[in-house]
Amino acid sequence: MAPQRGPRTRSRRRELAAVVSLGVLAVLLSACAATRNTAAGHGPDDAGFWLGLWHGLIAPIAFLVSLFNRSVGVYEVHNSGAWYNFGFLLGLSIFFSSSGAGARGRSRSARRSR
Repeated sequence: MAPQRGPRTRSRRRELAAVVSLGVLAVLLSACAATRNTAAGHGPDDAGFWLGLWHGLIAPIAFLVSLFNRSVGVYEVHNSGAWYNFGFLLGLSIFFSSSGAGARGRSRSARRSR
C-alpha cells in the first residue's frame, strides 16, 4: 500500500506553491519597472511634443510592423522627456478613443428610432 498523505502535507504544498507563485510574480513585476533612459540625450535634435503626438497616433501600426521588422521601434529613445511622453500618450488616447466614438453615435441613433 502507498502511504497516505495527511492534511499537513497538503497544507505545506499549498504554502510552498503560494511562496513560489509570489516569487515568480515579484520577478515578473520587477521587469516592468520604469528606469532612467541612459541612451537619451537632451540635444536640439531630440523628439519633442509634436513628434511624440505623431508617434502616439501611429504606435499601434508601428507595433504591428515591429513584430516583423527589427529596425522599427514604437517609442523614440532620443526624446525631450516629459513633453514627448505627454504627446505620445495624447496620441495614443486619440487613436483609441476615436474608434469608440462611432459606436457610441450608432447606439444613440438606434435608441431614438425605437
